[in-house]
Amino acid sequence: MTRFAFAGRCSTEDLQDPETSRNWQLTRARTLIEPTGGTIVAEYFDTGHSRALPWKRRPQAAALLDALRDPHRGFDAVVIGEPQRTFYGNQFGNTFPLFVHFGVPLWVPEVGGAIDPNNEAHDLVMSVFGGMSKGERNRIKIRVRTAMASQAQIEGRYLGGRPPYGYRIADAGLHPNPAKAADGKRLHRLEPDPETAPVVVRIFTEYLRGKGDYAIAEGLTRDGIACPSAHDRARNRHRDGYAWSKSAVRAILINPRYTGHEVWNKQRKDEVLLDIDDVTLGHRTKLTWNTPDQWIWSTQPVHEPLVTMETFTRAQVRRHKRGQGHAVERSPRTTTRPYALRGRIRCSLCHRKMQGTFNHGHPHYRCRYPSEYAKSEAFDHPLAVYVREALILGELDKWIATVFAPGRLKATLQAMQHSQRAQAAAEPELGAARRAIAECDRRLTQYRAALDAGANPTTVASWISQAETDKAAAQHQLATARATQRTVLTDEQITTMIKDLGDLTDRLLAADPGNKAPIYEAFGLELTYNATKRAVTVESQPTSYVYVRSCPRGDLNPHAR
Repeated sequence: MTRFAFAGRCSTEDLQDPETSRNWQLTRARTLIEPTGGTIVAEYFDTGHSRALPWKRRPQAAALLDALRDPHRGFDAVVIGEPQRTFYGNQFGNTFPLFVHFGVPLWVPEVGGAIDPNNEAHDLVMSVFGGMSKGERNRIKIRVRTAMASQAQIEGRYLGGRPPYGYRIADAGLHPNPAKAADGKRLHRLEPDPETAPVVVRIFTEYLRGKGDYAIAEGLTRDGIACPSAHDRARNRHRDGYAWSKSAVRAILINPRYTGHEVWNKQRKDEVLLDIDDVTLGHRTKLTWNTPDQWIWSTQPVHEPLVTMETFTRAQVRRHKRGQGHAVERSPRTTTRPYALRGRIRCSLCHRKMQGTFNHGHPHYRCRYPSEYAKSEAFDHPLAVYVREALILGELDKWIATVFAPGRLKATLQAMQHSQRAQAAAEPELGAARRAIAECDRRLTQYRAALDAGANPTTVASWISQAETDKAAAQHQLATARATQRTVLTDEQITTMIKDLGDLTDRLLAADPGNKAPIYEAFGLELTYNATKRAVTVESQPTSYVYVRSCPRGDLNPHAR
């Protein structure tokens, strides 16, 4: 009897129920091997991973590759039920040599058994199936995007997603597909939100009267009008919602959907090489803004406009004259000046990362929350919070040298373990977030099954968009909970960790401030500056240390307001 490991895959682009996909692939595999006395003793089936990902980036496929190296792997050969779902492009050529090297036969139904590495026909067949898999994926993408473009342009159909501020979702009647209509499927459209639509009109009116983005944001906040994130808290739990920001005003002023037209294709997904020096690692998906000439407009207005086309055009002309133009994707900012704490220090008031800035030849960190957000009575933030880097580094280095000194090792271990036990309280939040993500995955699977059964791509796209939005919120909740939850380590593990960092302490005290950033990164430092108390809280991962101490000179920044 030959023992087999079964390998397969089903992803979002398959538009199928993962369990159904697994079952029919498994059935094909068993049909191939059982007449020869083979039996499946292990499974490596990836769900929710694109076929474009190479094997080493799919969890189960990567686990199978690792198992090939183990002489006690527990199986003698590997069988694949559907090569088009398992291999994509040139993945077979990059993966099969490992099977040959470790002497593990690879069976596929298309060749009627094991692939012969010396058989040109077998190699050609598998290469063809890889090309067909790539072509099938591209055809699906083209069909879906072409259908959505025509539905947006010709039919003016609402294609899902979050409604713009000022609108809400309304029913648009029965689905045009009789079968879907019989199942209760309905179309949707945008209609003005009585609470927020007048705010959009006010923003355009004030802008054309000469007010700037910040002045408009100030007026809205002063009048107690809830900003977009405060108005829709369910989808914006990650934002504070205290006040209107310049960016929120700007996003409204450049959104063409307020003219009553449906506008689609403002963004696209580009596939960018993960590593240009190793193309076998595949690509990552990156959202990119399209230029306005690439947007798809409906030929006629399809929902009630909040502003006229003339008003919208005048607003765009004014923005262009001011040199702002449409929002474009920004590249990360770079600087040649050294900041030892760059990206590691936050403002205690708004919890945003403080920006590095040079004043009088010395590095400082500042928070200018009010420069982006209007003043709010509910949130009193100074116009600017400054702290000089040199006033922090001296005390920070002394603290590190003290806490991680050999004589303090026992006390540090006890503090670490106590902190980790306290942080275990985040487990309920982790469980709730994971359950929410699982529920979203279940909904996505159901929607893809509907597509596979012939559902309208545009309608299902709106459901998928909503489910993905809910999943993103749950993933943010999970990330937040993980940030406060740590695995409780043993004394031996933590002792080894601190000993490994021990030599960094001596290097830290002797290092130039401009070269300290990598050392602080090794210690996993996160700092929070409290301008009111003129104190800094320091956290070191994998556990937390709270250190609050005033600067020996008194005021860290006498000019801060």
